[in-house]
Amino acid sequence: MDKENSNNGTFFRFEDLRVYHKALDYIDWVYNTTKLFPENASILAERFINSAQAIAFYIAEGSARNKSQFVYYLKMAKSSVRECVVITTLGEKQGLLTDVLIDESRNELMEMTKMLGALIGSLQKPGGKGRSRGNGKGDDFESEFDNDFEPHEAFDIKKY
Repeated sequence: MDKENSNNGTFFRFEDLRVYHKALDYIDWVYNTTKLFPENASILAERFINSAQAIAFYIAEGSARNKSQFVYYLKMAKSSVRECVVITTLGEKQGLLTDVLIDESRNELMEMTKMLGALIGSLQKPGGKGRSRGNGKGDDFESEFDNDFEPHEAFDIKKY
């Protein structure tokens, strides 16, 4: 397997976003949490999993589009976050989630909402110029995020 891209960042640029990794962690949390649901709550568990997955899916899908489309997909990811809030509330009302699990879910969802909002804001800045983040060999690596995309430093996992 070619390890050239692993030394200088990932080939799929969305993998450099902290919010994407936060979404993956939340998916894992939802999988583990819904395993505790009784069988009669399987429809809610499936919807919870699908909504959590959609957050990461929208981030990944949007990253391959131009800047305005990426913003649209990030807003769709925020919509999926809100779906998870509703499902968390339903889980609370049905007695499926403890107070600790409710707090964990809501805190993670609030943090993702803030991160997505900040990323959207950084993409919507007028006159923003991109920066090259390729492997330095004259490749067109930048094109996956559009040439004028400049990620907010809070979303670049290489800084942490």
